[in-house]
Amino acid sequence: MPYKIMVLVMIGLVSWSSCQITRPYASPENKVNERYHSPMSNPKDTTGQSSLEIDTMNIATLKWSEIFTDTLLQGLIAEGLKANIDIKIAVERITEAQVNLRLQKAAFLPSLNTNISANSQQYPTFQSFGFPRNNTQYDVRLSTDWEIDIWGKLGSAKRAALSQLLATDAAKRAVQTQLIADIASNYYELLALDQQLLIIKKTAENLAEDAAAIEMLFENALLNGVAVVQSKANFYEAKLDIPDIEQKIKEKEHRLSFLVARNPGTIIRQSLKEQQVEYDLKPGIPAQLLAHRPDVQMAELNFRTAFEETNVARTYFYPVLKITASGGFSNLGWNQWFSSNSLFGSIAGGLTQSIFNKGDNQARLSTAQSRQQQALYQFEKSLLIASQEVSNALFDYDTALQKEKSRRKQLDALSQALEFNKELFLNHQQTNYTDVLAAEQNLLRAQLKDIDDQSQKLYAVVQLYRALGGGWD
Repeated sequence: MPYKIMVLVMIGLVSWSSCQITRPYASPENKVNERYHSPMSNPKDTTGQSSLEIDTMNIATLKWSEIFTDTLLQGLIAEGLKANIDIKIAVERITEAQVNLRLQKAAFLPSLNTNISANSQQYPTFQSFGFPRNNTQYDVRLSTDWEIDIWGKLGSAKRAALSQLLATDAAKRAVQTQLIADIASNYYELLALDQQLLIIKKTAENLAEDAAAIEMLFENALLNGVAVVQSKANFYEAKLDIPDIEQKIKEKEHRLSFLVARNPGTIIRQSLKEQQVEYDLKPGIPAQLLAHRPDVQMAELNFRTAFEETNVARTYFYPVLKITASGGFSNLGWNQWFSSNSLFGSIAGGLTQSIFNKGDNQARLSTAQSRQQQALYQFEKSLLIASQEVSNALFDYDTALQKEKSRRKQLDALSQALEFNKELFLNHQQTNYTDVLAAEQNLLRAQLKDIDDQSQKLYAVVQLYRALGGGWD
């Protein structure tokens, strides 16, 4: 009975010591505000918050196919998620972390080793003591070594490995989210370049017609040669822009091919005018970033890994309890090998504690604590970056909406101004070709800016979806 009581007391003391050495994990504080800084705010609200933002419906909960409705774009995204090289690398990192977790779990189990040996020895006559001078000893030995986790070292190491596994999974989802955003962004940029090319080609055709008309007027002595030369120069200038845009289109196609793990080639696509550009953006509340944004989750899991590694470092200041045992058979001949006289065994337990190790334990703990603090700062930084990206995307989308109506009115006015200037120049000679040229250039700039506005709206949706952590589910 006293023996059992002593064992229970020792177990209690060990458990109490373990709780004192390693510390329980607590999630870091979420310092993100309750709302995003948004352009949809009440003008009288100086905080810059929007009533829309308190809506718990978050576009990050939607499938990417519900946001990006272009079927050709959906096909590219699906292909990229299946074949992209970065995702394959992320999957292999998960496999690596899974193996590490299995190793940490196995550390709780005792090791088991076996050894079979034959040792031949020859003694001189005066040392044989009547036994044969030539002996061969045969041994079969099983040995085990078991470290008892009295300070929580192995438990903390296992939890660190689990956190690292979850972090690699979050990293994979972050890669997926970024890949979807990259494919969608490059696709929309490609459509914008297509539209720019159409406008430049149409402008070049119009300038060619103008040049032909002006040359006819010159031949009829209605205009001087300056207008003829200038009209041809303007035509060639517009025509020279075409190869540059075509080169950008090829580069964008090659970029998309790379993202979906294809060799460089043509990308089949729709047009910019066919894209849905009106969205009901509901970003939700900032706290949902923790639930959806993979890089924020990864940052917190990295912090937890560092926290548990700090726990491991604390245990190095305390002795290690190991139990060792061995047993087997040993004899000078095979014929008596399995007899009771050949059987041997031993068991031992002991505490090992370093007395002087050149400050290794303290250096290990200080390093782990520093890494833990760095991981905490990285987590806080990830939250700030996420909140910033969401707010920027909301402002970008709102800015594009504000410009849309005014841009349409500007395009209508510039189109009319160009028609009036051409009519006056060709039919009444009440203006000069410089006015016509200025009107054409103003209209072209406005048309290109209109394409930029549409691209900005689509890009803002892509970035908001990515910033909220959507797309990976």
